Amino acid sequence: MTDPITCPECEGKRGQQLGPLFLACLFCGGRGWVGADNEPAEACQKPPPPPPTATDHKVWTDPYIAAAFPCRMCFGSKQVTHVDEDSGVLMTSTCPCSVEPAPGA
Repeated sequence: MTDPITCPECEGKRGQQLGPLFLACLFCGGRGWVGADNEPAEACQKPPPPPPTATDHKVWTDPYIAAAFPCRMCFGSKQVTHVDEDSGVLMTSTCPCSVEPAPGA
């Protein structure tokens, strides 16, 4: 631990004022200082768990919803649309539920 010092990110201002909104500094947590008990470098922060996927949502436990939509990915449309954020392209492809299994499989 170190002695308390002025936050190097916000320079002690505790955040940033944007119109009526005040956004607290992420580094010092809006305190304006770091060190002692408020030491970001020593904090053992676990990364947040990944968000649940849409197919894991609790709405699928409802029997009426599950019966109304035969597929959780395409909702019965037989097509899946995806935005590729890296290339900025909107891609549409055939849903796996509409592909017929190979004979003998």
